[in-house]
Amino acid sequence: MSVESFDPVHAKKSDTVNVTEAAIAHFRAQLALDKNAQAVRLSVKQSGCTGFKYVIDLVPQAHADDLHLQLEDGVELLVDKESVAIVEGTQIDYVTEGVNRQLRFINPNAKDHCGCGESFNVN
Repeated sequence: MSVESFDPVHAKKSDTVNVTEAAIAHFRAQLALDKNAQAVRLSVKQSGCTGFKYVIDLVPQAHADDLHLQLEDGVELLVDKESVAIVEGTQIDYVTEGVNRQLRFINPNAKDHCGCGESFNVN
């Protein structure tokens, strides 16, 4: 049996979070609307009936221990240190379904999702 560990200092962008062009364009547009925001920050928090939910914030600066991922067109994605293990390998996409638009998280670590799609579990 082997144990894998995640080293955020030597991680490649594709090892942690992959962001589609559509999601990058969405983040860039949101950052342009908020003059105080310099980056997009991804974290997870305990919520819902299944366990965790994704949190996306526009922030003026990183927390000291955030993982920095430089995306295309100058967009910076920060990943909360406590959330890295949960979101490792996740793809973030921005999709349109009918008149609705939303960020979609495709997380290989998620084992269960609640019925409404609000929360997920990694156990």
